[in-house]
Amino acid sequence: MRVNDGRQPRALKVKVALCLAVVAILGGTVEGALAKSLPGASGCPVFPASNIWNRPVDQLPVRADSATLIASIGLGNGLHPDFGSYSGYGIPYSIANHLTPKKTVTFQYRSESDKGPYPIPAKVKREAGSDHHILIVDKDACKLYELFAASKSASGRWSAGSGAIWNLRLNRLRPDGWTSADAAGLPILPGLARYDEVAAGVIAHALRFTAPTTRSAHIYPARHDAGDGPDPALPPMGLRVRLKASVDLSAFSGQAKVVLVALQRYGMILADNGSPWYITGAPDPHWNDDNLHGLGQITGDMFEAVDTTGLTSSSPYP
Repeated sequence: MRVNDGRQPRALKVKVALCLAVVAILGGTVEGALAKSLPGASGCPVFPASNIWNRPVDQLPVRADSATLIASIGLGNGLHPDFGSYSGYGIPYSIANHLTPKKTVTFQYRSESDKGPYPIPAKVKREAGSDHHILIVDKDACKLYELFAASKSASGRWSAGSGAIWNLRLNRLRPDGWTSADAAGLPILPGLARYDEVAAGVIAHALRFTAPTTRSAHIYPARHDAGDGPDPALPPMGLRVRLKASVDLSAFSGQAKVVLVALQRYGMILADNGSPWYITGAPDPHWNDDNLHGLGQITGDMFEAVDTTGLTSSSPYP
């Protein structure tokens, strides 16, 4: 049954309540409890709770050049959900296991790609947009496989622009200077807005976003850049921004409000060149497109760039 008002299904409400109760008893964190569940691969975390994607940034200072960087992305441009209920809108992911046949993939950027092989299901989901991303989670090995510009020839051979493999239980970064399936050399999956999270009431991680023009530089956790020169007014790949705490969210409800609360607490990470303030998500028939369109009321001037100096996947919580 489609959920049109963004309310949480009762079963998910109960699940979240029990989860938070356990957290309180054990003295853990909400992030550690909620950032690890992935439908279809529930035994695998979407990286450890200490991973940079899963770290809150609401208590960190604002960058000294925040106003300049935000202006370069676009002050009047509205936040845009680059996903929705239509299956062809957003970046989907597929689930594989140890029985899934592994395929050799030929890469355009071979020197910066992980050789593989890649477990590609017969009916693998591929992004409908021009980037043709493929994201695959091997639920038995807890490994994430991502491909950019993936295609299959008439003879059954796979090729891609680039590819990367991550162990979802570890915080390892790619070698500095290497791309991935994303321009910033980052994994895509942990930055997706997913319906299961919104239905549970909490997105406990940063989201992936794009900017029209970026600097030829990258900062942690990004490993690669695809910019247009050294202009310091342009944002570097890996830039973390957040929705200002002063932005009143009382007029928002349902799915849109869950997204906005996450943007105040976890923010978003610049991962690719593209339209300003586009946030990425996985398609799902339960997304309420009308509700999500309300995100457009949030404009660039409502964001600030975060000073993430010293914040890594191994640093203490602020």
